[in-house]
Amino acid sequence: MGATATFPANKRTLSGSGDATNELTAPGSASTNSEAPADGGASRLKFDGIIGESQALRQALRLVEMVAPTDSTVLLVGETGTGKELIARAIHERSPRKNRAMVKLNCAAIPGTLLESELFGHERGAFTGAVAQQIGRLELAEQGSLFLDEIGDVPLEIQPKLLRVLQEREFERLGSTRTTKVDVRLVAATHRDLERMVVDRRFRGDLYYRLNVFPIEVPPLRDRAEDVPLLVGHFVRHFAQRIDKVIETIPPQTMEALVNYSWPGNIRELQNLMERAVLLSPGSVLRVPLQCLRNPASKPKSRTLADAERELILATLKETGWVVSGPNGAAARLGINRSTLQFRMRKLGIVSARQGWIKA
Repeated sequence: MGATATFPANKRTLSGSGDATNELTAPGSASTNSEAPADGGASRLKFDGIIGESQALRQALRLVEMVAPTDSTVLLVGETGTGKELIARAIHERSPRKNRAMVKLNCAAIPGTLLESELFGHERGAFTGAVAQQIGRLELAEQGSLFLDEIGDVPLEIQPKLLRVLQEREFERLGSTRTTKVDVRLVAATHRDLERMVVDRRFRGDLYYRLNVFPIEVPPLRDRAEDVPLLVGHFVRHFAQRIDKVIETIPPQTMEALVNYSWPGNIRELQNLMERAVLLSPGSVLRVPLQCLRNPASKPKSRTLADAERELILATLKETGWVVSGPNGAAARLGINRSTLQFRMRKLGIVSARQGWIKA
């Protein structure tokens, strides 16, 4: 970067490289995500609180616009800190249920013994300590949306009741025999590999397929490097205004380090670092404690679990001469049955041809 990035005090712009100006959103207003058609048009998508112009983010937001007007169940998949709750909020606010409540429940933050009561509610005396009736999150979300974060942490013993809600739109509170009908749109999110959990019998397959009606992958920040300057500008302005401080510039080498960092904690890590940087900056120049970055100079290539699984299956097939079944086939070597292997091969883009198996 050949010029110092600037944070104008009274303008909604951020100069990240000296030769291009990107629109930013001031805290508390609707953020703008640029759509940049090949013809140079000015088509834009607007999503509250979501900042970025990268192709990876635009792809996810296009899926949001497709599914939001429907009542279909949505499964958001992505690493921790990528902003899955903001995507869920965007789906709700673009749905016919937008004037009703969006109720949130983090399934990982509540012990399994209490999660059932939080989700379905309970009657007085249903268990020790149940001194009064409690309405569950499902009923609170009636005619609105229910966002279940970390759905992969729902205990197996609760999953059949959740499946019944998705299938039959009904449930019973703990301690009650009365069936309650419910009209709720479900959006779930997870950072776990639910397919692997199904294979390992740690998650019900029937529930997974009910949840996986419309999956949306929320990209990690390392796949959105071009969005880092926009996010930096947004967070710096937000935290500076909160403590009545003026931050006007950021050294180019600092911005370069931030762009090249892999951000294992994703947007949450960047947000926390920018808050710390604003607090530590004595003047109008942002001073980022780059020593806090575990590896600021390099950005490793993203490699997903699916990539590793595909490589393992391909290597095993080559070792067996592309033989899938039988005692010496690839399925036996991988410790799975033939049908499971064939399903995984189709899922990963390894498809059958007239002779043997080839990678798609």
